[in-house]
Amino acid sequence: MENLEENLLKRNIKPTSIRLLIFRIMTEFKKTFSLTDLETELETVNKSTIFRTLTLFHENLLIHNIDDGSGSMKYSICNETCMCTVGELHVHFNCNHCHNTYCLESIAIPPIQLPEKFLLESVNFVMKGICENCSKFF
Repeated sequence: MENLEENLLKRNIKPTSIRLLIFRIMTEFKKTFSLTDLETELETVNKSTIFRTLTLFHENLLIHNIDDGSGSMKYSICNETCMCTVGELHVHFNCNHCHNTYCLESIAIPPIQLPEKFLLESVNFVMKGICENCSKFF
């Protein structure tokens, strides 16, 4: 539990018992996760508490969000040094078969040259196909 507390403190998040519980559950996911996934795992925790905690974690750069086109925002825990700048963003992969979304941290989003006077605030790069686990069935 101490390591979880340290991770929250590094991002200036007060490690309350509910935040530690939610963060511990987040660390157990092997893929991205949604609000619904957290609600399923945390049946006794109020949905608004989970959402407020997600918002706090996102604002303090502990997690990043992913719009994979599924209609449900997904989340993933940032690595220790991540500051979620555009230059640090990576590609995500959404499986058309199991509908899981994976962070592909080894594939950086290529630099984007926008027209003059355009200001880039965020980038969403999602590839779709069949993941490694599902490709065994094809």
